[in-house]
Amino acid sequence: MHLAPELTVQQSDLVDDLIAQADQQLNFGKADPTNSQLVERWSLIVIGLRQQQVPPAVFQVAWQRSFADWTSSQSGPPPIWTPTRDSCRQSNIGRWMEELGLRDYAEFHRWTVEHRSEFWRQTIDRLRIQFRKTPDSILDEALGPMQPLWLSGAQLNIVESCFQAPPATTAIIAQQPGGPLRRITYAELRQQANRVSNSLADLGCRLGDAIAVVLPMTALSVPIYLGIIQAGCVVVSIADSFAPPEIATRLKISNAKLVFTYDHQLRGGKKLPLFARVAEASDIPAIVLPAEEILDVDLRDQDRDWDGFLVERDQFCPIAATPVETINVLFSSGTTGEPKAIPWNHLTPIKCAIDGFCHQDIRAGQVCAWPTNLGWMMGPWLIFASLINRATIGLYEDAPTGVGFGKFVEQAPVNMLGVVPTIVKAWRAQREMESFDWSAIAVFSSTGETSHAADMVYLSSLAGIKPIIEYCGGTEIGGGYITSTVCEPNVPAAFNTPAVGLDIVLLDEVGQLTDEGELFLVPPSIGLSTRLINRDHFETYYAGVPRVEGVIQLRRHGDHFRRLVNGVFVAGGRVDDTMNLGGIKISSAEIERVLNQVIGIRETAAVAFSENGGPDELVVFIVVQTPTVVSISLQDLNQRLKTHLNPLFKIREIRVVDALPRTASGKVLRRELRQRLG
Repeated sequence: MHLAPELTVQQSDLVDDLIAQADQQLNFGKADPTNSQLVERWSLIVIGLRQQQVPPAVFQVAWQRSFADWTSSQSGPPPIWTPTRDSCRQSNIGRWMEELGLRDYAEFHRWTVEHRSEFWRQTIDRLRIQFRKTPDSILDEALGPMQPLWLSGAQLNIVESCFQAPPATTAIIAQQPGGPLRRITYAELRQQANRVSNSLADLGCRLGDAIAVVLPMTALSVPIYLGIIQAGCVVVSIADSFAPPEIATRLKISNAKLVFTYDHQLRGGKKLPLFARVAEASDIPAIVLPAEEILDVDLRDQDRDWDGFLVERDQFCPIAATPVETINVLFSSGTTGEPKAIPWNHLTPIKCAIDGFCHQDIRAGQVCAWPTNLGWMMGPWLIFASLINRATIGLYEDAPTGVGFGKFVEQAPVNMLGVVPTIVKAWRAQREMESFDWSAIAVFSSTGETSHAADMVYLSSLAGIKPIIEYCGGTEIGGGYITSTVCEPNVPAAFNTPAVGLDIVLLDEVGQLTDEGELFLVPPSIGLSTRLINRDHFETYYAGVPRVEGVIQLRRHGDHFRRLVNGVFVAGGRVDDTMNLGGIKISSAEIERVLNQVIGIRETAAVAFSENGGPDELVVFIVVQTPTVVSISLQDLNQRLKTHLNPLFKIREIRVVDALPRTASGKVLRRELRQRLG
């Protein structure tokens, strides 16, 4: 258990009284209660605490006291939330299971991977994916699971599947700091996207042209994103936090023809330059949006402001294509210093949408918020998972760490809230979110980095105890491969299932099945990449993977996991040289490339260090050229990362060493460096 927050005498007495009442109601005898009885006790206590409308701290203490006698050796860690039979039956998965006549979720997941064609056929029907020409078949594996052919013969533009809700339904609820809630209907969003598509056509953009976006997640970013895709062009997603050299690298890899950006970005009361960084990175033409009412930068001759770009025509017929035509290029760190360029096609949003349907339990009319941007996969994921499921996207157009965000979640009101664990850690430290009514939240979801159990208990308590769907995947997957579901007990900072339509195995260092080791995927699945723009796809994901009896093919992903006695999984970080810093995936090679240019440094080793299973923190081991002369400043190195890589990255600690430990082949032994950190 974790250190409990302090309660008043009255609050502490209330917890003890509710525990005693629950024990009496359940007829607990003198013998120690079993784990299953403790779960029943906790469910009753939650009901009592909700009726009393107590603050989050009371829920946290009550959870710890209620499970004080829990036997982890028998059942793993205790749950924070447990479904009832009715709550499962009323969920998206529950209704689907009932239609199939399946008894429990384990059977349902097994059906999704043993009957792949039928699962994806029903997925397409359930999501009502729109086709110009229906597919001849769902899945053709003639070339094997590494190169599956999905929806052969089909013609579609996936944007058409984003507009199936009634036109007057709210598609986006957005708010700028201190401003009113703005509601945009599906009809209005479609008109805006159509105007973008027509404007691109008038500029001479043609099928397959790469159009970059360096945009925060705003109400205008969504129609820009959709308008590019339905025009037959390719979105190039670049995070708005990147420094000019990183923006330039991504523009060059993708061969972008045009870039959308804002003049500046409003963040935490500050104006952060955005167009200036884009202009420093490249001379390609930019379409520049004003962050406030009036554009406050001087444009170059090749640039246009938003009003000068946007035409009035709001009718457009989306360009249909084959399912494998690229719609979006996103970037994910590899281990060579250059980011992998991963193409999404018209199939990938189907993966986003079915994950949201099954795991986050997104339903028509719900408000879904997830602080992110279009530079990371969760930005496009949020668009497709919300709109294809006929839900509403909730966008707070500022940092999610202040009271403005908490008020937005209350007033929208948000029903599914996605987070990065680092944000929750900040909320827990500041305690500002505790003053808001988040009872409308039905489900939380967490992704981007490893969660800390105590932080997740705190998060759940902010909404009076709601499930937290841990969601781990990748850009090259189009969603998650291991996650949770509202039809299984929810354990803080743990996963309770592989994603629907996918299966996984854990292998030890010699390729044998194990309960703790490297996680491999069992393809095929809609969403899994089949090519990379600047890498050899086979070498990246399939070359040298172990063989397992009964499994035709495995796919490498690079994460370490442990399966506990109750069948839940906990993440153990990366097995390669990649880390997550504040929810942003980055390779050690990219960090080291920037730091190794500092005068006086001979070489560095960037290592992710996690305390008590929480988010990664960055520690850098440094070998200097002249130890008696050179003094390395932590502040200077952080400034270099901010300037040349990403202002969100921060080194926690530097350690100067005489030499880096290496293998016989010269590879740095990062595991040994982590052991030194303790």
